[in-house]
Order: sequence, then C-alpha cells, then structure tokens
Amino acid sequence: MLLSIMQPTYLPWLGYFGLINSADRFVFLDNVKLEKSDWHVRNKIKSGKQELMLTCPVSTPKGRMTATIENTQFVSENPWRRKHLKSIAESYAKAPFFSSLFPLLDSIYKDESITCLAQMNIKIIRVLMLFMNITTPTFIASQLKDVSGVKDARLVSICNELECNTYLSPVGAQAYIEQETPGGALVKNGIDVFYQNFIHPKYSQVKGEFISHLSVIDCLFNVGPVETVKLINTCTRAHTHYQSLSV
Repeated sequence: MLLSIMQPTYLPWLGYFGLINSADRFVFLDNVKLEKSDWHVRNKIKSGKQELMLTCPVSTPKGRMTATIENTQFVSENPWRRKHLKSIAESYAKAPFFSSLFPLLDSIYKDESITCLAQMNIKIIRVLMLFMNITTPTFIASQLKDVSGVKDARLVSICNELECNTYLSPVGAQAYIEQETPGGALVKNGIDVFYQNFIHPKYSQVKGEFISHLSVIDCLFNVGPVETVKLINTCTRAHTHYQSLSV
C-alpha cells in the first residue's frame, strides 16, 4: 500500500494532484508549523499574459512559532475571498471550461463556515479531485488518533497507522527525509521510499505565451478535467527509488 503525505497548500499545482493520483492513500499534514510566505497561503494564476499571485491574509496573534496550518484563521474583515474570486473570474471568463469550474470555486469561497486555512485548502483540493474524478482516499493528519513523533518519525507513525509499507514523497523533501541516512527513519522502520518524478506539461492557455507551474485551476479552466488528468498521468514518470538518489 503506497502512501503520500503533503501539507494542504492553497490552489495547488498539477504535480500536487499527480502525487495524490499516484498514491493508494493520501494524508493532509495539517498539524505542522505554518510558513506564512509559503504555498500554504498563496499560489499563482495567469491573468492576461502575466502570472498573478493570490495570497490569503492569515492571522497569527500568538506568533508564527505556535501557528500551525490547522489552527490558522484568516484575517477578519478582509475581503480577500471576493478579491480572489474576482481575479479568477476576470482571468478565466473566456476560458473553455469556465462555466463548469467557476461555480464550484464560487461556492467554496462564499461558504462562511470555512474559517481557517486548513479547512479552505483541503476543501478546495477535495472539490478539485472530485471534479477530475481522482478517487484516492484522503485523510487529515490532525484527525488520526494514534499518530505521534516529529519530522520523519511522524511520517513513520502515519504510515503505520494507515498500514502502508511504501512512501511516495515529492523529490524536494529528500533533504528533509534523509538528513542522517538514505531513506531516513522510514527505511529504518521497514517502509520503502520513492520520490515523485513529475515533468510539468505544456498545454493551451487563453492568452499569451505559455506560463508553467501555475495553480491546477489554470489547466482545468483551459483544457478541462478529463484532459488535465490525462496530462497528469502522462507527465507522471516512474517513481525514483531512494537508493537511486543516494548513489
């Protein structure tokens, strides 16, 4: 059973969904430190011929050191949701799949019961998964009962809790996992480790030259859910075993 774990990011890129689609089970790692300048709170879309960064204003009244993704609230009285929706609508109104996707996003952003960052990010990801018919079962780390430890020890605990003996990681997390030994605590505890091998595709965009590594919604608005999943599958190459990167 192959497990992947990622922090819930805002309007993730295609590779994030490639990771989910490759896994047998996927966990949103929400009970970890918030990085205010990271992809937890922001992502890019294409506006006209240029990229546009959308950033969620969040509140950390007790300081960033105690803030986790799960307990981070949005800044009150800030009309950022309306602004993000307006930017998305203005950017993709003429895109082929605007009428299919925008109402789904509109309903999420206008849902007043969503008050914190983790709720918003996970809701968006799950709705987009449904839109693309990606059926990987997902779990939320803070809701798992018998999980403990920090850093890669926590990854081991989650793997054990969900009875998964293989772990698929983004390649960017290699240094984090393998600080001390190849495969880190995962391999030491009998869990095999692979790294994602995702090559970003090029696809049709409404205006201007192609811009890569935007939010997945750019691809969805332009080519639709079926073609987006085909691109994800095509661009997900064979996973790289940790031993290959350790040589």
